[in-house]
Amino acid sequence: MSIQGTVNKTAVLLALALLSAGWTWNLFTASGNAAAVAPWLIAGAIGGLVVALVTTFKQAWAPFTAPIYALLEGLVLGGLSAVFEASYPGIAFQAVGLTAGTLGALLLAYKSGLIRATPTFKKGVIAATGGIFLLYLASFILGFFGIQIPSLFEAGLVGILFSGFVVIIAALNLVLDFDLIERGAAQGAPKYMEWYGAFALLVTLIWLYIEILRLLSKLRQRR
Repeated sequence: MSIQGTVNKTAVLLALALLSAGWTWNLFTASGNAAAVAPWLIAGAIGGLVVALVTTFKQAWAPFTAPIYALLEGLVLGGLSAVFEASYPGIAFQAVGLTAGTLGALLLAYKSGLIRATPTFKKGVIAATGGIFLLYLASFILGFFGIQIPSLFEAGLVGILFSGFVVIIAALNLVLDFDLIERGAAQGAPKYMEWYGAFALLVTLIWLYIEILRLLSKLRQRR
């Protein structure tokens, strides 16, 4: 495993994600109907979750599963971005720019030593990430019973602060990914770990992008 090899693999995964994202984006913009992309969104989300779990537990399969994951998640990103764009013109490109900017800033901070992936830092980020996941899971389950968690997912002040917090935690997960890649290269991890490192980084970037979309949409609603 090498850092440059992981960078190359990440570029491949991003290209694949953009390829399928462009397809669903065009599908929505051509029809102007969210129902046209809904099946692809659902299929991409479910398929991406399954493939992500497989990749997590079978890291040696990453050279095969990571590209599949990228294509599946691209379906989600393209359709979701187009739906947001229809309601809030320009929001998708703002989210892309902020995601890229956050990636660059965190990478610079990590390489300069300003932010270090210490054991305490890792535990804090992992704990916060787990808490967010459990909250989202609870909200999803309660939704089947017509129950919604008040304020957090709305465009009020509490909802905006919550989204801002989630964006920060998603961004800090990038530091964990950088540390994973750097340690893997330093320890001479197997070559397939380049794909796994690229997969981990892509997962975080997708999460960060979606959370930025949500935050921007809430801010737009407050205008």
